[in-house]
Amino acid sequence: MGKHGAAAHIVWDWNGTLFHDNAAIIGATNAAFAELGLEPITLERYRALYCVPVPKFYERLMGRLPTDAEWEIMDETFHRYYTRHRTACELTEGAATLLAGWRSAGHSQSLLSMYGHDELVPLVRGFGIEPHFVRVDGRTGPSGGSKAEHMVRHIGALAGVDPRRTVVIGDAADDAVAALHVGARAVLYTGGSHGRASLEVAGVPVVDSLAEAVEEAERLAA
Repeated sequence: MGKHGAAAHIVWDWNGTLFHDNAAIIGATNAAFAELGLEPITLERYRALYCVPVPKFYERLMGRLPTDAEWEIMDETFHRYYTRHRTACELTEGAATLLAGWRSAGHSQSLLSMYGHDELVPLVRGFGIEPHFVRVDGRTGPSGGSKAEHMVRHIGALAGVDPRRTVVIGDAADDAVAALHVGARAVLYTGGSHGRASLEVAGVPVVDSLAEAVEEAERLAA
């Protein structure tokens, strides 16, 4: 584990990483597309094209950025559908055990999501995993922004956490960008919003399970 192992910290992503919500995400995306008469998208196409900020993702599909009015319609429809269907989603297999194991090993961990904070906290609490985190932060401003700016505030609020011994685990290239922005490392997981090919361009370790992600995080943070 190395002499610095006790100081290792993981910043977890939520949607598509700890929370296996692909079905709700795709359903919500297609509901939003339907509002503008766009064709539905498959999970495979979504994972190949998805990016943040989200309006850029829509630009890839529409050939142009959505207007402000279109964005408002799509964003409202997405969140309304997602909120209704997320109740059928569960934690990613093995996630609760991994969280408990990392904590019991004397390490710390936190959760940073672009999902709305007021909805995120009760959802995390409902799964009984909130005590594993020293901090849980969701988005408090408008949707559609970059994770990097949120990461700066998140890391700054974590007492005693060294970014150099911090690893961000997420399912999107934006997680790697956010990690780099604060001087942390990243490990990307293929089970969420991006396929392996889309993740590998970030130049960080890419793994197929959360167990592998935690093992890699421990190595990187040592």
